[in-house]
Amino acid sequence: MLIPVVAAAALMNAAMVAASAVSAILITDALGPALAGLPNTAGVLGTAAGAMAVGRWTARLGRAQALRTGYGVGVAGGASTVLTAVGAPIALLFVGMFLLGVGNAASLLSRYAAADAAPPSQRSRAMSTVIWASTLGAAGGPFLMAPSQSFASGFGLPAIAGPFLLALAAVFSALVASTYIRRTKSTEAPQVRRVSGGRSVLLAGGVMVVGQLVMVSVMTAVPVHTHLHHDGLGLLGVMLSVHTLGMFALSPLTGWCIDRFGPRVVTLAGLAGLLAAAVLVTRTGLVFTPALFLLGYAWNLCYLGGSAQLGSAELESRVESSIWTVSALATATSPWLFTLGGFPVLSVISVILAVPLLVLVLRRGERIVVAQ
Repeated sequence: MLIPVVAAAALMNAAMVAASAVSAILITDALGPALAGLPNTAGVLGTAAGAMAVGRWTARLGRAQALRTGYGVGVAGGASTVLTAVGAPIALLFVGMFLLGVGNAASLLSRYAAADAAPPSQRSRAMSTVIWASTLGAAGGPFLMAPSQSFASGFGLPAIAGPFLLALAAVFSALVASTYIRRTKSTEAPQVRRVSGGRSVLLAGGVMVVGQLVMVSVMTAVPVHTHLHHDGLGLLGVMLSVHTLGMFALSPLTGWCIDRFGPRVVTLAGLAGLLAAAVLVTRTGLVFTPALFLLGYAWNLCYLGGSAQLGSAELESRVESSIWTVSALATATSPWLFTLGGFPVLSVISVILAVPLLVLVLRRGERIVVAQ
């Protein structure tokens, strides 16, 4: 059960990272840097809509079939982005990114497929294992962007089509891998488990949302930053890979910490990490790339710490959809804010978002327990 879930999630992560970065560059050249976040906004909105759709498909079809359907929609999205790169109207890029977002939602929610098959006491570790194992695709994908340009050029296609072809191949492979995901009792007949502490669950969702907002606002600006400084896809690939390693590589440690210390401690550490990373990215020297790693791991702590407090497919899909709906605002506005004041402006906004939640989590001293 775990291997196909992991393989599909890793491949989808690689597809999304490649398509997101290059679509921002394509729009920067075509429409200007202030609008570079629009394709990724479409991807975020697709992820939000896809989270709700995958939740409904899970209730009707079971978890395994729901994930396969999501990845299938993602394949259509990958094909649309390739068509745009070879001369189709630019509007098709937004459609493609939206559909890729649906596939991305399937990848994100697939961590619960692993949790379904795990004993109740090991749900956090099962989810973290899927996220950790996704590192290969998410971190390795960016390193293939530059070679994919040469591949596309060798066939007489525009060089920028290469990363989109890479994304299409990756999401199609994710669909193939998902056909090996087996159904479990919880996916055949999803059960809604009661969660203790409604306010705590709401706060957990808030932590997940803010972690996503801060990460997305900074990382959407990174391709624009490197492109305007003529750094090339090679350096951008390194930065994205370091960041995605932070997002996924230490997930087993996060899962262990959740089981050992509880989600409250983990979410506190995540919020503190967000604040530190937001300050460090304003120093665009040697500390910049390590700051992107810290940003990724702070997101991981917030995301898994919050996920551990959700107890039903309905809650999972609603929270996931809320995260991506709200973060669409960050994706759309980040390049514009970046053109106004660079990373310092994004840093101030991140601090304003994270500090109030940090105070609220500190005030809620009790450990949250999910009823099984």
